Amino acid sequence: MTSSRLSGSATEHVDEKFYHAEDLQDPHESTLHRGLKARQMSMIALGGTIGTGLIMSSGTALVRGGPLGLCLGFLFVGLICFLTLSALGEMTAYLPHKRGFAGYATRFVDPALGFALGWIYLIKYLIAPASNINAAGIVMQYWTLSVPIEVWAALYIILVVIMNLLGIQFFGELEFWMSGLKVICLTGLICLGVIIDLGGNPKHDRIGFRYWRQPNGPMGSYLVHQVHNEQFAVFLGFWSTLTTALFAYIGSELVAVTAGEAQNPRKTIPRAIKSTFVRIFVFYIGCVFAISLIVPSTSTQLLVANSSQAGAAASPFVVGVTLVGIKGLNHVINAMILLFTISAANSDLYIASRTLYGLAIERKAPQIFAKVNQRGLPWVSLLVVSLFMCLTFLNASTSSATVFAYGVNLLSAFGAITWMTIAYSHIRFMKALKAQGVSRDSLPYKGPGQPLGSWFVLVSTGIILLFKGFDTFLPFTPGLFITSYLPVPLFFIFWLGYKLRYRTRVIPSSKVDLITGKREIDEEEERFILGEKAREGKMSRWQRLADVL
Repeated sequence: MTSSRLSGSATEHVDEKFYHAEDLQDPHESTLHRGLKARQMSMIALGGTIGTGLIMSSGTALVRGGPLGLCLGFLFVGLICFLTLSALGEMTAYLPHKRGFAGYATRFVDPALGFALGWIYLIKYLIAPASNINAAGIVMQYWTLSVPIEVWAALYIILVVIMNLLGIQFFGELEFWMSGLKVICLTGLICLGVIIDLGGNPKHDRIGFRYWRQPNGPMGSYLVHQVHNEQFAVFLGFWSTLTTALFAYIGSELVAVTAGEAQNPRKTIPRAIKSTFVRIFVFYIGCVFAISLIVPSTSTQLLVANSSQAGAAASPFVVGVTLVGIKGLNHVINAMILLFTISAANSDLYIASRTLYGLAIERKAPQIFAKVNQRGLPWVSLLVVSLFMCLTFLNASTSSATVFAYGVNLLSAFGAITWMTIAYSHIRFMKALKAQGVSRDSLPYKGPGQPLGSWFVLVSTGIILLFKGFDTFLPFTPGLFITSYLPVPLFFIFWLGYKLRYRTRVIPSSKVDLITGKREIDEEEERFILGEKAREGKMSRWQRLADVL
């Protein structure tokens, strides 16, 4: 992968000791199209990545951490997630380029870090679609065990690939409606949980906080027979919920991946980032709180990663409605969960293809992956990453619950590394602004809690990553240990390998390029705003109202 030098007046300010042309400049031809509208961006940010982590793996967290541990774990990691997106929003609104957030690590820190982050993130999303397809198979097993899970996997793989091949306009519209349905479904499930808890069920049983008391809560006792200490087992139960919560929240950074295909990204991306506050503290926290009220942590019907038999209820909500005797609704909820898993797989495949495309335009992956068709679809990247969905067929030789556990371990570790690198890139971005006399007040978007929030993300996520695999030693389980920690050495191999091969250096704050590409984005934004004003001038009052809604 050779690199060309910088050229042209637009990059005369750039120090060539630290950058190559492809590190900074987006391609002008054969590139992604800005086809995602503001309403699509907002809805995708709100519900696009809500999937198996929240709806399915929360059962594992409830069993291990108890109802209070479940809520505290999701609340703590939710704060980390929000601060990560806050940092990412500042960088993305300032420079919404087409190479994903690995491009920010390249520009603000070191090209070697951008290379490592790009490939780690790509590997994560080579695995994620397969994990969600496997989850869809688990959902189907609740209804029937007569059809092999591999058949369901093959059908859903074909469906997801076709949805992605139809282009960004179709993807944006499809995810808009699927995300909207997920938001409606999740709102309904939260309300259902509260109603059941207050006695609105066939048994007229007012549950209240019954399941928060012994023997079900408030905290779980995880591995108590191994550690022989009740207090320590309670702490381990809470700690295990952090990994599950991390798995549930990862993918929230989808909004930054879509920056290269968003219309008027300076306006739409901050708006989408702000909506994540609602998603985290209403949908995620509300969802796990409702689950903690209606499902006892001691229920044997819950799907617990690595230990459940085929046919276990995929979601705690299914268990909740079954326990109070609501007939038929369990099947409706299971169908909702199937929608969640397919939508998540669709989003994951989109992210994987755009990440590989971003690496290719930076010449950090073979150039063939930068090819796009006339509709701006990176079809080569899409077809290649689609092949990795066949990883889901691992469940042919291993139970689907165990494969799901492997997915949780790998994806949560990859996600933790991604968040830490985003936080560090933002810290370096802040230092570059200060060193070059650029006021943070001049940014298009100022994220709440920054810049101290990025330090909090970096430290807290690092601690979670370091100790996330503690239970693989009690007793030692090679498969779970490897999947818990494999991403860490992979990251350092990518980082050090690129650094030694290309002799890159950490870019001094005073030499960080804050200019290249900004003028083109400013001009593009002006053209879009003028076009929107012209369009609005021809609209009736009712059309304007419909557009706002």
